[in-house]
Amino acid sequence: MTDQAKPTEAATKHALALLEKKAARLRHELVELRRKLSHARHSLSESHAIQLQEANQELVLAALHADDIAAMAVADLATLTTAFQRDVVTGTLNRAFMLDRLERALLMARRDGRRLALVFIDLDHFKPINDRLGHAVGDEVLQIVARSLQSVLRESDSVCRYGGDEFLVLLPAIAAPTDAERIAADMLMALSTPVSVGGEILKLSASLGISIYPDDGEDPATLINHADAAMYRRKRAGLGDFQPRLGAWFQEQSASPQDLREVNAQLVLAALKAQGSAADATEAHRQQLKHMAIVAHELRNPLTPLRIAAGLLINRNSTGEIPVERLQVIINDQVTYMTRLIDDLLDASRLSTGRMRIERSDVDLGSVLNQVAASCRPGMALRQQHFSLGVRSEPIHMLGDPVRLAQIFSNLLDNACKYTPEKGEIALELVLLDTCAVITVRDNGIGISAEALPTIFDLFVQDARALPHSSGGLGVGLSVVRDLVRAHGGSVVAHSAGRGRGSDFVVTLPLSGC
Repeated sequence: MTDQAKPTEAATKHALALLEKKAARLRHELVELRRKLSHARHSLSESHAIQLQEANQELVLAALHADDIAAMAVADLATLTTAFQRDVVTGTLNRAFMLDRLERALLMARRDGRRLALVFIDLDHFKPINDRLGHAVGDEVLQIVARSLQSVLRESDSVCRYGGDEFLVLLPAIAAPTDAERIAADMLMALSTPVSVGGEILKLSASLGISIYPDDGEDPATLINHADAAMYRRKRAGLGDFQPRLGAWFQEQSASPQDLREVNAQLVLAALKAQGSAADATEAHRQQLKHMAIVAHELRNPLTPLRIAAGLLINRNSTGEIPVERLQVIINDQVTYMTRLIDDLLDASRLSTGRMRIERSDVDLGSVLNQVAASCRPGMALRQQHFSLGVRSEPIHMLGDPVRLAQIFSNLLDNACKYTPEKGEIALELVLLDTCAVITVRDNGIGISAEALPTIFDLFVQDARALPHSSGGLGVGLSVVRDLVRAHGGSVVAHSAGRGRGSDFVVTLPLSGC
């Protein structure tokens, strides 16, 4: 597992801290929004106050709703932080987080010139318990085992449910191998205490294998494989005991060629198993972090049209031709959008894939684009940007999710507004090509550098020149666009002639019957 592929605890905590900060800022801005509304109601003339009373009430309700959503997001992000690090059944560290902790412990051990130990634990006769008493009882047994192991470990030690009925214990600081053997004996003693589970009295036992750094290896995979192999030797020899580290076993035994071949075969199998499991755990961890970052980022986007609509309602003279009813529609649409995103955040079943829900129906793409343009126009107007919309008036039917389609083009127009200077030009154009619709979002803004263009749709990627204009973004908006376009069977590409020469984002979507 390479350093680039493996998510670190520090990176995870940093990303989560950014997301929680943004959610907290969203809630603060909504509180400020309510304060301004309250002040506006007192300062407006009586005639204007009567005219805007109903609209303000709707906006306050929407702001309160969004405030609740922001509070839920902060709480759920904290819950997800724990979920990313813990096994859902036992509450012990999960495999990906344990591997991170082992890497750090090895770095500390190398720096300080000391030993550490790994203990691989496999429960004996666990399958008959599951088969006879059921998986609920089996889960309870695993929870008891986790508590028993933790009861004899030191504060600096870590325990992880490595898979099924296997546990891995990290002892990051030992003076001698005998320290690890003593702790292993204590763990076996704690496990041997009879427990009442599922209406029966069970006496649990386990087979343990130990490996020592640096005696038996200097990297996580080697140490885990050696401890795993030592555990299997103990299981074959007899249950309920532990096997010392691999180096000690070869020194103390007079092994036959057949024994050596068997041990080598076990080592190869264990190595393959560990590599596959580590890769799966790392990918699952990466997908979880990606999904959380995407949803938390998208929670921020509706705040801009909400804030603009509120400002226009407060200052009635600045609304121009925008009717109050239209502002109310914008507010309600954005609150609905935020609620949908929260649903994604709370649906744990989608965290393993990192995919948002797509609810397909017959959609008029032109109507979606018109609605998105209407919600983005106020923001462009504040920056005195000229916006042109080229969408045909007759219906353009496709099979898609109107909310997700709106996300795609809201993100693209929001980026165009953000990275185009005041009085700049922004355009959204739709043309029909065979059985597909080609939608182009074009601007004459800061452009995209040649270095950033090939990876502009990757998660957390931002052009270095664009950072001053990103408003604290994490670089996930275009990744959302790409994933949602692909989910609709389409494609998206970016073009730019270079810095200061604007950019084009071209989305191709299949129409009904494609």
